[in-house]
Amino acid sequence: MDPLSDVLSLLKPRSYISGGFGLDGDLAIQFPKHQGVKCYAVLAGQCWLSVEGVPDAVLVTAGDCFLLPRGLPFRLATDLALTPVDFRTLLAAQKSGSAICNNESGERYIAGGHFLLAGSHANMLLGSLPPIVHIQKESDKAAMRWSLERMKQELRDPQPGGSLIAQQLAYMMLIQAIRLHLADGAKSGVGWLFALADQQMSTAITCMHDDPGNRWTLQALAARVGMSRSIFALKFRETVGETPMDYLTRWRMLLAGDRLKNSGDSLSAIASSLGYESESAFGKAFKRVMGCSPRQYSRSSHPAPLFLTANEASDDHPIELAAAG
Repeated sequence: MDPLSDVLSLLKPRSYISGGFGLDGDLAIQFPKHQGVKCYAVLAGQCWLSVEGVPDAVLVTAGDCFLLPRGLPFRLATDLALTPVDFRTLLAAQKSGSAICNNESGERYIAGGHFLLAGSHANMLLGSLPPIVHIQKESDKAAMRWSLERMKQELRDPQPGGSLIAQQLAYMMLIQAIRLHLADGAKSGVGWLFALADQQMSTAITCMHDDPGNRWTLQALAARVGMSRSIFALKFRETVGETPMDYLTRWRMLLAGDRLKNSGDSLSAIASSLGYESESAFGKAFKRVMGCSPRQYSRSSHPAPLFLTANEASDDHPIELAAAG
């Protein structure tokens, strides 16, 4: 797999909820902080998106897609001057009111998904993304049009298996949005995600992902990408935000953590497969990166996944049609 697929697979994003909701009339809805990633697409109409801590509101219009990866409270509004209503209040009145509906009769219609990350180091992905990832270029929207139209069709005309299809479409939208953001911000972003847009840095990262057990050296990686050792080390740090060896160690430990939890492999087998000659050397590296020894990690309860709290889940669940909670 490619590095982005590797990371997404390791973090095990699962769709908590997906679908769509309509907004009628003038309305401002306040959503609380959330965990995981929310991915929305505006299928009809337009509204303002305001995220806590982000100075300027963003006007999102039909065809736009946006990700909210930082979990910050946000607001969707037809008019920024309106006093916002908590989304739970609207959910309580869902059956009798028309502010939120599960069809496309609203003046504005938004669809998407809420993805929860079960991996213990979700910041590897989320830390590389800004509070709002807004896809609005016509060329970018064209790349997402098929997914959006299919989502629209599934929500307009529910068929057997439609819920699963909607989840997969939302997942496709998530990956496409990350791809487009990566391409759009490749020259200004810092982090492993943006490094994937640089051919040489991407090659180096792919080498480490493809063969994490290889005893990689700075010289060997530099040779793979056709650069001198010193220039490669400098460019990698400037692009990725850490040294090649630090990146390699962190990736190995994330793989090790996943295997400790999800496989029956012995500690010595895991250490050897990741390029460590002894359990002791592996254990020191693991504790430095993960904060505890491999055995403590394997005996502990599963690292807290980015799931909603019980209260948030019970509040979200009635909507079952929107990535709105």
